[in-house]
Amino acid sequence: MGDRSAVVVLEEVRARLRSVPGFETGHGLPHLAYENGTLTIEGEVDGVGTKKRMLRAAAGVPGVEGVVDRLRVRPAEPMGDREIRDHVARAFLGEPAFAELAAFERRGEKLEPIRASPIDLRGRLEIEVADGIVTLDGTVPGLDHKRLAGLLAWWVPGVRDVVNGIAVEPPEEDSDGAIADACRMALEKDPFVDASQIRISVRDRRVTLGGVVPSEDQRRMAENDIWALFGVDAVDNEIRVHR
Repeated sequence: MGDRSAVVVLEEVRARLRSVPGFETGHGLPHLAYENGTLTIEGEVDGVGTKKRMLRAAAGVPGVEGVVDRLRVRPAEPMGDREIRDHVARAFLGEPAFAELAAFERRGEKLEPIRASPIDLRGRLEIEVADGIVTLDGTVPGLDHKRLAGLLAWWVPGVRDVVNGIAVEPPEEDSDGAIADACRMALEKDPFVDASQIRISVRDRRVTLGGVVPSEDQRRMAENDIWALFGVDAVDNEIRVHR
């Protein structure tokens, strides 16, 4: 594409980003670059939901054939990489679903064991943290394990992004039903959300939340939990607040 076409594409991307729910105009738009059909988007946003909405909006602009994601989430509280690693490791070690998985911390080319596992282990989790970005690798026996690992990492307040590269062995086909089960699991595990009155429906990876919660904070946290799950493309939050 010529320079003029690139200008048009970038202007439309900016217009779509400004309309994304959760975007705070006071923070300014992310930095954009466009070349040969590839859009690079870089900056900080206020939450994982805003990040994913922006990426989806940008990818839908005609002329954008691929998106390089360099969006980061502003951390809820500042943490160093060492502290983030410790929080993620403790979360994984304390999760009963991961009891039969070996766990390792990656430091450059080295893997340091966090928890050894017997020879007949069901898989392994690898954690690497750099500049507040948690990268997850390894193999797990199901998509529910992969989703839970990403969720636990996102729950660490100093995390700026989670790159979930965990492989599922044997491969497992995803479905709306599986995503709905994962959404229920996420809400029930969150100690700050009363999941008993929240309804969940999923269609084509788009999650709709309904029901009632006692506070706006719980309404927001429930939505964030769902956005943090691998495989969720969109979230419609129709939860009502009833005090």
